Amino acid sequence: MAHFSRDTGFQHPVASEITPRGVYEERRQLLRQCAAGLAGATLAAWAGREALAQVQAPGKLTALPGIKSAVAGAVTMEKTTSYQDASSYNNFYEFGTDKADPARNAHTLKTTPWTIEIEGLVKKPGRYGLEDLLKLSAMEERIYRMRCVEGWSMVIPWVGYSLADLIRRVEPLGSAKYVEFLTLADKATMPGVGSRVLDWPYTEGLRLDEAMHPLTLLTFGMYGEVLPKQNGAPVRIVVPWKYGFKSAKSIVKIRFTDKEPPTAWNKAAIQEYGFYSNVNPQVDHPRWSQATERRIGEDGLFARKRKTLMFNGYEAQVGQLYAGMDLKKFY
Repeated sequence: MAHFSRDTGFQHPVASEITPRGVYEERRQLLRQCAAGLAGATLAAWAGREALAQVQAPGKLTALPGIKSAVAGAVTMEKTTSYQDASSYNNFYEFGTDKADPARNAHTLKTTPWTIEIEGLVKKPGRYGLEDLLKLSAMEERIYRMRCVEGWSMVIPWVGYSLADLIRRVEPLGSAKYVEFLTLADKATMPGVGSRVLDWPYTEGLRLDEAMHPLTLLTFGMYGEVLPKQNGAPVRIVVPWKYGFKSAKSIVKIRFTDKEPPTAWNKAAIQEYGFYSNVNPQVDHPRWSQATERRIGEDGLFARKRKTLMFNGYEAQVGQLYAGMDLKKFY
């Protein structure tokens, strides 16, 4: 039976369950070649292949490959959600409130040219073009669990690099304690902007130490390709231990502050959405239990809900950020 490990997340009991048959057989061939004294050149070629992302690109958008990440906890071995599900079942209220609305309406989003303005308590404020951000650090593939506050989850292979790489480049001042993210709010291309659901533009925020954590990903792609528009193109963040709404999409501004920034859902319903919004099975949302989750794609007649893991399974990596905090009070 499959089991969960506190340190490394989901573990498969049989190697062939997580390794494509062709790759598995190639590894066996490598061992035979090693025994024959032919391992040198073969091993070098194999190492090069292993460094590349293993998720096959769907061939829908421009390729954006990433190297295999060495960050602790960055690659879960759970089965990835299909590209079709991950790109068609979304919350992106700028394009409508139904799960199918973003895929239906986001084609109007213009992603070129694109810049992110860095401002606030930093030594090097400025505007960064998308082309500059793409070259700032090496792209990595990170296979993360994604948990929505509504009680469903996915496993998505993202492409990007640690947000900390950008933060170090702009040199926050000692007085900077928080990072605020602003999403594009363009009524001309985003039909949901202007509705009364939220206060626009969509804003999110993290403590600076959360933003600097290596698992916090500045994200440009998924499934080996650039981000689909409905998934937050051309650049977003992904914070895997928090509920999905904390991961701001289509970012146009990053602001460093000394005070906790107001966030979109916290302003809309403070009693339901806290600033931290860490995945916590022990703290229910008023409308949804957080003890279990429905994995998208596992919707068969006999499909069972999964038990939700503390910090979405990333407790070993991020638990220390909240040492001594009352996680029911700071939800």
